Amino acid sequence: MASIFAHGLVGATLGKLYRNTAARQVAISHSSDTSQSILGKRFWILLLFLPMMPDLDVIGFAFGIPYGHVFGHRGITHGLPFALFSGWLCLRLFYRDIPAFSKQGLQLIALFSLATASHGLLDALTTGGHGIAFFSPFENGRYFLPWRIIQVSPIGIAAFFSEWGLRVIISEAIVVGVPCLLIWMWSSLWGK
Repeated sequence: MASIFAHGLVGATLGKLYRNTAARQVAISHSSDTSQSILGKRFWILLLFLPMMPDLDVIGFAFGIPYGHVFGHRGITHGLPFALFSGWLCLRLFYRDIPAFSKQGLQLIALFSLATASHGLLDALTTGGHGIAFFSPFENGRYFLPWRIIQVSPIGIAAFFSEWGLRVIISEAIVVGVPCLLIWMWSSLWGK
């Protein structure tokens, strides 16, 4: 798996892109800043939490759920159907006043779904572990992307603070950090 730092950075970057898109839409329509009102603390907390959330499945190890099981690590919670459900659920729980089939509702569902799905995509770039069950629960095959360029992160805090953890941070800084930094810079300079 990628580390929580990489997952959180991707979520924050998606939030930055959405914020600039929402600001542009308000400026073009010359309307009141209604779309900016959703960009408060809960918005940012969701975008930091959702990319990390799929790894809650590691709790299954304590209950004897095997890695390759549909509810095992990198199983259903890493799948695209789960990501789509998570996006819809976040809208219903945290933005009840926004209709799901409105333009803004669909944008938020897409954003929250993409934030959740980013977890499996990053994990599919790692050098270890089992593949990702992208289509679970409909199909439990495990897949990696053709480019496995992120050092797999150790499971557990103690193991992370080691030479292995340092290799993971360096790998993620190059593969995830640099692109996110470039997106933030581009978004800040030309996204308004």
